[in-house]
Amino acid sequence: MPASNGTDFYMIYLLDTNAIIDYLAGSMPPQAMAAMHTIVNGGFFISVITKIETLGFASGNAAVDANTAAFVSLATVFELTPDVAQKAIDLKRVRKIKTPDGIIAATALVHNLPLLSRNTKDFKNIVGLTVIDPHTLA
Repeated sequence: MPASNGTDFYMIYLLDTNAIIDYLAGSMPPQAMAAMHTIVNGGFFISVITKIETLGFASGNAAVDANTAAFVSLATVFELTPDVAQKAIDLKRVRKIKTPDGIIAATALVHNLPLLSRNTKDFKNIVGLTVIDPHTLA
């Protein structure tokens, strides 16, 4: 898979929780929303951690929660496999990273996918991981 320069939204990505939340809330710039729409319609992937984080937040609005659940049901969810777990362990051994972020990063690495996340600093300097802020997609 070729490296993305942040503008190639025809690629397949692993979406982080904040990318999903921002997309569903419509809180990205118009160009980024259009790019995300293309990405989502092309089929998208999430980590089981992203599924837990996204569905674990109750907004207090039944319609919003149902829309979020319907959206997540469209994703291909990568489970926590032994390869992903080992990669997350390796990441935690070499740098301070929260366990959920380590699993998300490991999922992207094991499946050779760029990660769409607004929290680029959380994934900074992870060798082999391409992280793109979805707000910069154009």
